[in-house]
Amino acid sequence: MKAYHLHGDAGVGSLVRADVTKPEPAKGEVRIRVEAASLNYRDLLTLDAAGQGGLNGRVPLSDGAGVVDAVGSDVTQWHVGDRVAASFFRDWISGPFKSGYVASAHGGRTLDGLLTEYVVLPATALVAVPEHLSVMEAATLPCAAVTAWHGLITRGGLSKGDTLLVQGTGGVALFGLQFAVALGARVIVISSSNAKLDRAKALGASILINYRDTTDWDVAVMKATDGQGASHILELGGPATYDRSIRSVASGGKIVQIGVLTGFGPKPDLARLQWENADIIGVTVGSVEHFAAMNRFLAEHAIHPIVDSTYGFDDVPDAYADLRAGSHFGKVVVKL
Repeated sequence: MKAYHLHGDAGVGSLVRADVTKPEPAKGEVRIRVEAASLNYRDLLTLDAAGQGGLNGRVPLSDGAGVVDAVGSDVTQWHVGDRVAASFFRDWISGPFKSGYVASAHGGRTLDGLLTEYVVLPATALVAVPEHLSVMEAATLPCAAVTAWHGLITRGGLSKGDTLLVQGTGGVALFGLQFAVALGARVIVISSSNAKLDRAKALGASILINYRDTTDWDVAVMKATDGQGASHILELGGPATYDRSIRSVASGGKIVQIGVLTGFGPKPDLARLQWENADIIGVTVGSVEHFAAMNRFLAEHAIHPIVDSTYGFDDVPDAYADLRAGSHFGKVVVKL
């Protein structure tokens, strides 16, 4: 079978195609014929760190979906032909997060990812693809969608009548938008592109702010909400956006901290959170249980992921370049 490995220096030059032996499932394992994989911002960070300890030779990408090709002994919940997606954390099945789960993230420093024609995983690390979704759509779910679900719904308690502020129009942002609209919440979207804002409006966003034209977007958020602010904020930017997020949150509101799109830098002033009795919810993806619950919601509301662009297996470097350019609206997918 064919797979991509990370080798050598940082950047797309480290992506190397290789012919490797097709793996065989052992007891409790399932072999999946991967039909699609998708990229996340984390994959750019991993690519840029290629050549460092634990990454040389690693198969990248955390997100993928396909069809069960073979099952090991003692596997009863999956059968050949089932459509499945792999959970981001192989070992986080349910319950509270534990730091030990970090090492079980696919496509990271300790575990191979899904940019391969076949992969063997524990039967417990899989979820069924919702019937209304294609496998390519399902490949977008493990990281971005589960992150938005876990942060906004499971822990954030987003519900009808709430106001969600979404930063940008990438994967996590659009899943958050779609979940909020399905629940009956109001959505504010900030973006540097009027064209993207128009597309966000078509998905149900009601307050649109171009942050290049309106640099004090936190002031615009407060004005648009009659001084109340947003009850929930998907904080995706990091140092360059965090202070404005704090100034935009409503009393008793929740900032779901996820992203580092502007890098790593100075820490924000958290004093306002105390006076407004607001919370910060730190989120790193979610469990298999979260994934399954989210899939039920997707099916109930007939929600389809937004796929921006699709690349063939031979064009993986172009897919990475597309993601890095930041012009995408939704997810970048590789079709195997």
